[in-house]
Amino acid sequence: MPAVVFETHLQSLPLIHRGKVRDIYDAGPEHLLIVTSDRLSAFDVVLPDPIPGKGAVLTGISKFWFERTRHIIPNQLTSVALSEVIKDRDELALLRDRAMLVRKLQALPIEAVVRGYLIGSGWKDYQKTGAVCGIELPPGLKQADKLPQPIFTPATKAPKGQHDENISFAQAATLLGRALAEQVSAKAVELYNYAAEHARKRGIIIADTKFEFGVDKNNQLILIDEALTPDSSRFWPAESYRSGISPPSFDKQYVRDYLETLDWNKKAPGPHLPAEVIAKTAEKYQEAYRRLTA
Repeated sequence: MPAVVFETHLQSLPLIHRGKVRDIYDAGPEHLLIVTSDRLSAFDVVLPDPIPGKGAVLTGISKFWFERTRHIIPNQLTSVALSEVIKDRDELALLRDRAMLVRKLQALPIEAVVRGYLIGSGWKDYQKTGAVCGIELPPGLKQADKLPQPIFTPATKAPKGQHDENISFAQAATLLGRALAEQVSAKAVELYNYAAEHARKRGIIIADTKFEFGVDKNNQLILIDEALTPDSSRFWPAESYRSGISPPSFDKQYVRDYLETLDWNKKAPGPHLPAEVIAKTAEKYQEAYRRLTA
């Protein structure tokens, strides 16, 4: 098991941004270094307790999908070795399983969410309006029902500590331009369908997921950030799935469910997690990694 890392403080490179989970460093004119910590956020609050091995799992799963979806869309990965940028031996050892050297790209200002099942905020929207992000759905659907077909439901990117907001496709088109919004929608659904088929063969249902995209200097669409991880997706064990309930999961929904039992206002600072919740969460992330990557 790699060392538990809550924050990184590299001396080799300047820190650009510390997000909820990732620390991003400037690695030269063309590259960024993305370091995935073991931090866990829930309800957009970073919790004080790290999950051992989480950063390595997220990095490993993202690399797995990036390599296998190149036929669908190019991604941020570069062929430059980590050792070419990080010369300090201790820093290199710390980063080896949790860092990615990526190209500098212009990130698009939306989250590209794809839903294959009716759960989470989509289920809440459907109960109120019969639609999700303005997309009308058949009446009478139950919680966690499979949708007739996956739907693209974009969201705005909220600043750290605030909540993303679901938006309509029309709003996404206003932000991106209609042609780019249509391309993002098509590629996000294609990525979801490819990954969902792969995961289903390995006993995992991908209920929904969110992608981030950027563009390069030639305005080519590129897959960035992370891809189809337990942090950006809902993973359900196929053997225990049934509709009408919120199914058990391989992602941080387990932590959210625990936090819902507490008297906490879902604002920072977040509460400490019991040792058994930390251990069980780490186990769920590792199991998702094992199943997906075999």
